[in-house]
Amino acid sequence: MSEHLKNEPTSYGYFRRLVQAIVFAAALASASHAAARTLRLVALGDSLTAGYGLPPGKAFPDRLEAALSAKGFDVKVVNAGVSGDTAADGLARYDWAVPKDADALIVELGANDMLRGLKPEATKATLAAILAKARAAHLPTLLAGMRAAPNLGPEYDHAFDAIYPDLAKAYHVALYPFFLDGVAGDPKLNQPDGLHPNAEGVEVIVQRILPAVEGLLKQARP
Repeated sequence: MSEHLKNEPTSYGYFRRLVQAIVFAAALASASHAAARTLRLVALGDSLTAGYGLPPGKAFPDRLEAALSAKGFDVKVVNAGVSGDTAADGLARYDWAVPKDADALIVELGANDMLRGLKPEATKATLAAILAKARAAHLPTLLAGMRAAPNLGPEYDHAFDAIYPDLAKAYHVALYPFFLDGVAGDPKLNQPDGLHPNAEGVEVIVQRILPAVEGLLKQARP
């Protein structure tokens, strides 16, 4: 048998191991790249998200991103808030406001519906349509609830306040019961209009909602 034939099995085994090593290294590099990818969290909302009346960098998405970064999350919080938006307005712009590469979603809508006295059943149907879109995209979602002002009467209050827990249950999404928890009604944490949080109020909102958002991001695809 020639020397060439004697060495052929050894050469084949060597190259096979070399190819396997290259494939394994490429897989590790790909996994490392995926793990290092910045997550995109979209906050779809109204003026409470947009940062009405606040200095640059002090809106809810900005401060939430900073808080998440301090917790070790590599995440970009996209400000998809538009002042004055109702739930219907949010639904109308959903397809361009929530990009296909989004990893998670916060829905903060309904306050303007309530302030305008819109029928709770209409608001509920619109928010349901938003959640259905998110579900179709397999997008982990946190629904931020709102509460009706007491001057609208007990019947309206009951119907409106039930919107958020009902939808969270129906669409199997996480619920943060009241976006303005700890801030609503406190003059020290609100702007002079009594409706929009000031910079200090935003910090309270962020700290209170933070655990829920951390849980949301853990559901996001890698």
